[in-house]
Amino acid sequence: MRSDTQRNRRELVKAAGHLFASRRGPISMTEVAKQAEISSATAYRHFASVEDILAEYRFGVGEKLRDFSLKQDASGVELLTIVSRKWVDLVTRHGGAMLYTRSGEGYLARLRKGAFYLTVQADALERPLREACEELGLPPIGDEAMFLWNILFDPREILDLINTVGLNKDQVTSRLVSALKGALSGWSEDRNRA
Repeated sequence: MRSDTQRNRRELVKAAGHLFASRRGPISMTEVAKQAEISSATAYRHFASVEDILAEYRFGVGEKLRDFSLKQDASGVELLTIVSRKWVDLVTRHGGAMLYTRSGEGYLARLRKGAFYLTVQADALERPLREACEELGLPPIGDEAMFLWNILFDPREILDLINTVGLNKDQVTSRLVSALKGALSGWSEDRNRA
């Protein structure tokens, strides 16, 4: 890919992140292009929609989480807590731009179809979730563990706990990991009964 092409893509992703982090509501491709100082025609050559730009943005955040996760020496629940805390940091740093990647399909359907912005996050969470289940004496539940983590660690809920409830990042992480351990146990028990 040519360097100007790469630069334009990068600028569009950065511009969308900035716009969505700073205000609520719909944002058009024209606004993103203007913020990136690129023509709308050029923007549409790179991305079919603003949603596609935001998926690319979310992928970049997921890469940061994956790279962080792969470098960790901890294991089990400790690893899960460390990686989850990093996610809370990333959500608070990227704020509103993390809130707009939405789909009519559920998390597992998109993950199993290979949605690139979710698979990178799944790569970051596979080992922490698997080892946490092992440490808790639970059977492996695969991507359903990621489904439960995703429910609890939704960026909207993290920001709500910080901005509305007044928890700090460590409190958010601790409470959500505790809730996740309970959810994993309950999910495993229910699967065994079925």
